[in-house]
Amino acid sequence: MEFGVTFPQTDIETDPGGIRTFAETIEAVGYEHILAYDHILGVEPPQPDWDGSYDYTDQFLEPFVLFSQLATVTDDVEFLTGVLVLPQRETPLVAKQAATLDVLTDGRFTLGAGVGWNDLEYRNLGFDFESRGSRIVEQVDVLRELWADDLIDYDGEYHRIEAAGINPRPEDGSVPIWLGGGADVVLRRIARRADGWIAPTIPMSAFESKLEKLRTYLAEEGRDPEAFPIHARVKLGELDPETCLDRVERFDELGVSAVAVGTMNMGLTDASEHLEVLEGFMADLREAGLT
Repeated sequence: MEFGVTFPQTDIETDPGGIRTFAETIEAVGYEHILAYDHILGVEPPQPDWDGSYDYTDQFLEPFVLFSQLATVTDDVEFLTGVLVLPQRETPLVAKQAATLDVLTDGRFTLGAGVGWNDLEYRNLGFDFESRGSRIVEQVDVLRELWADDLIDYDGEYHRIEAAGINPRPEDGSVPIWLGGGADVVLRRIARRADGWIAPTIPMSAFESKLEKLRTYLAEEGRDPEAFPIHARVKLGELDPETCLDRVERFDELGVSAVAVGTMNMGLTDASEHLEVLEGFMADLREAGLT
């Protein structure tokens, strides 16, 4: 099982040197990937009891730009958007950005994508919220065609592309696409179209139930459930280290491929503070024989 970190988007100062040091140290400590959340716009809560996860006061560095910076100071760490809210972005532009990042990082990028939850963000970006599920299905097809072929012709419900392509294209002809989410319709979509699953952070019993469903759907699609990448997260801001270790042990038993460790919502703001916690947890993982 591989261990990475969740970049603390909302809880880190925008100091360029500190952020670069964060990535360098993560790699030196032994973490193998960096996952970053995505929001383009923050919105003002429409009512006091709004239950949105983030609003306009929360900081989000743009993942493609962030990873381009971090790639210059690391050698082997991989990068994963977790998740890019794909239906509120122009698909050919995402194809271009992902291909460029793939080329400039020697294949260290995985596109994690999902449909998101913030209808106000969609509205302000000019995209329809209700059709996001069908849109992302078509987007995955368009992305893969643009990455694979010099020129494509595509006539779909949301995309019209005539004799056009991107250059450069990914070295291997594609970028891995992992999809996030846990609804049943999403799990079926993942089984049919994705290269991996980014699981939501939910109680372990719910995670096990959804994993069992996904593996059933994968088998129905003629895909090997045991070979399908599964990415999970533990949040040190929500669970104590011992509980997190127990959860990681269970993930290992279940055949989870990768786990990202998060330090948001712990009252930390400086990169060095996050690094101290992450270094300590890596030591705990090693002591427990998990890495």
